[in-house]
Amino acid sequence: MPLRRRLAVLALALALALGAVWLLRARAARDAGLLAREDTFPPGRWHLALDGLTAAGGRRAAEEAARAMSLPYSAGGVRAGGRSGVVFHDRARPEPGLNLYVSGHAPEAILMDMEGRRLHRWRYPFARAFPGKRADEQSGYFRRVRLLPDGSLLALYQGAGLVRLDRGSRLLRAYDAGFYNDLDVDARGRLWGLTKEARLVPELNPKEPVLEDFLVELAPDGRTLRHVSLLRALRRSRFAPLLRPLPPAGDIFHSNTVEVLRDTAGAPAPFAPGRVLVSLREIDTVALVDPARGEVVWARRGPWDAQHQPTLLPGGRLLLFDNRGYRGHSRVLELDLASGEIVWEFHGEPPARFSSPEAGSCQRLANGNTLITESERGRAFEVTPAGAVVWEFRSPHRAGRHGELVATLFEVVRLPPAAFVPARAP
Repeated sequence: MPLRRRLAVLALALALALGAVWLLRARAARDAGLLAREDTFPPGRWHLALDGLTAAGGRRAAEEAARAMSLPYSAGGVRAGGRSGVVFHDRARPEPGLNLYVSGHAPEAILMDMEGRRLHRWRYPFARAFPGKRADEQSGYFRRVRLLPDGSLLALYQGAGLVRLDRGSRLLRAYDAGFYNDLDVDARGRLWGLTKEARLVPELNPKEPVLEDFLVELAPDGRTLRHVSLLRALRRSRFAPLLRPLPPAGDIFHSNTVEVLRDTAGAPAPFAPGRVLVSLREIDTVALVDPARGEVVWARRGPWDAQHQPTLLPGGRLLLFDNRGYRGHSRVLELDLASGEIVWEFHGEPPARFSSPEAGSCQRLANGNTLITESERGRAFEVTPAGAVVWEFRSPHRAGRHGELVATLFEVVRLPPAAFVPARAP
């Protein structure tokens, strides 16, 4: 047989073999209900749920599905046996209260009790709040919410707008402000958030714009009161060396937290009421901004990686969610601001048992416990200072034929029992 013909036969055989392998894998993924389809992969933000995948065909099916849908896959999750809602409650040791949460399944916020019973829901579609404004995949859910004393709710559509809803989910006000990732309300009722603008910064890239982050203050009626460039605020401060290295393009900061300081007793001098704590994920930096001066007055980098939710604790300590700093997985840290020492931490053992690379939050509770939201796995849990889990919630918002997708659980916040009294039925 001529050499050219033999090569052609070999090429055809190889193509047939590769095609057969692809077909077998596709069929296996299809049979497990894991291929990306409109009926199993709805709008919103979803991740592979390890418990559902295990039930649907094991680790190999999970890996195949991850490749098919171009989603991240982590092999180290804790099985939940397909359960959802409150799956564990010690009853004696958790901080009593209500739980308010938002996730990537819908434009709604849900208030539940410690047993997981739904007490109230606020819901409002983006298209009704902003008719005529172009929606995208991120405007199909609430990214962050804040419950106000009168029972109304502030809700953030990622990068698209902000609404205030009354107790009955009726629209009180729509703010056409492109806030990202977080919002806060100060003692005067003013709204604070983070926005992005594509701008040319010649020092970074003379040809391609970067996304520059801004700290924005809004009056209750929606007027812009301040618009502070975080890049400029850091560059003009003594902490400017933290800008190196800085990405030459793209989302150079990816700021993800805004907290207006109130009670700063025991904290170092820069931590004064009215200053704003921000998290700059891409440069692993937590910074404190004086909005009146437009300048960073305190900043620190690491030993965390891609952090979220830094929050000031009483006595001058900082709590934060360290997304990737514990052997590539997650942990929650408590840092002494004066010394820089880590005085407490919680992590998984083995490390992969606790991991949320892209989102997450943490809250120190009145009894000293810590409420942690492991966002990408749709899980929230409360731990004691010794690290014992005393309460655990797993998101019921699943999709796919076998529940193999779970909506990103952006945040679960514990509120005092009296924070919201549901209206009585007539």
